[in-house]
Amino acid sequence: MKLQPLYLALVLSTLVIASCTNIGPKTVPRDRFDYNTAISNSWKEQTLLNIVKIRYADMPLFINVGSIVSGYTLEGSVQLGGSFSSSDSVQGDIFNLGGSGKYTDRPTITYTPITGQQFNRSFMTPIPPRAILFLLQTGWPVDMIFPLTVDAINGLRAEVAMGIQQRSGDAKYYRVVDTLRKIQVSGAVGMQIKKADENSKRDDIVMFIQRDSISPEIRDEMVELRKLLGLKSEAWEISMRYGLLPRSDTEMAMLTRSMLQIMITLAQQVDVPAEHVAEGRTIAAAASSGHENGEPRARVIGIHHGTERPRDAFTAVKYRDLWFWIDDRDFKSKRTFAFLMILFSVMETGSGEGAPVITIPTN
Repeated sequence: MKLQPLYLALVLSTLVIASCTNIGPKTVPRDRFDYNTAISNSWKEQTLLNIVKIRYADMPLFINVGSIVSGYTLEGSVQLGGSFSSSDSVQGDIFNLGGSGKYTDRPTITYTPITGQQFNRSFMTPIPPRAILFLLQTGWPVDMIFPLTVDAINGLRAEVAMGIQQRSGDAKYYRVVDTLRKIQVSGAVGMQIKKADENSKRDDIVMFIQRDSISPEIRDEMVELRKLLGLKSEAWEISMRYGLLPRSDTEMAMLTRSMLQIMITLAQQVDVPAEHVAEGRTIAAAASSGHENGEPRARVIGIHHGTERPRDAFTAVKYRDLWFWIDDRDFKSKRTFAFLMILFSVMETGSGEGAPVITIPTN
């Protein structure tokens, strides 16, 4: 019976040691989602901040999370001691049980500013037309994508509300967008990849329009689309290319914008205090020329300002002692902002430097 305390101590120590093993797998669900949320929120705030900075002619700067290395250390020790005396001993049996533990979490995060050639490729290079068309194919609405990313279609110009290229935009451009949206909703348009020729390694993107099973209304929209773009009357397959003007009557030339141009377009829609415009801290955006019916064109994004931190914001940043934010109840603005984030991924160079790498030891 005298050995019971020793046996009990051994059992307890074994349980303690067993419970401390394999901590790695238990950290994966927590760390993956926590880091995912943290990186996502910081990316949104950084993007919003740069849009606001552009509104004030301030220099935008993007800093990527290069890598995250989260290392854990768990140390534990158990001390057992004791002595047993004879039945005639005065002091009796002596038993000692002790333990200690140490837990260390040392995350190492690497930040990389986007500058030089990487900035030129990611922010100054026009978005490839094929990327825009495949985003349309995935269901993004053309009446949001084109005014944001396409500066001109077959010579028809979009609106520019700020900068030296400020212009009202061609009414026919927005009629093309409205017509394409109706055709897109009908499901009568799709994309194909075709070889340019047998000796070329380059692929052409072709937008094809269904000939059968379409309503008379959609057929009329197709007729108008061809007239607006100067396409031949029986063009069912339309080649897409980058440029201002088409080379033939079966081609759609798209002069696309760069990521920086898109951010400038969104910056003109930032709501700023009237006194900042009066004091020359920023300039007023030109009023939209509106649709043919006289109604102003709806904003693609709403960015508000105030002196207090908003309570119900999708994302918010502080700049010049003011808070700027996108309302979480404004789905249209959130959709536009999400599309912008996707475009950032599309324009990534693929070098691997921009994608965060999370390394978590499992033992």
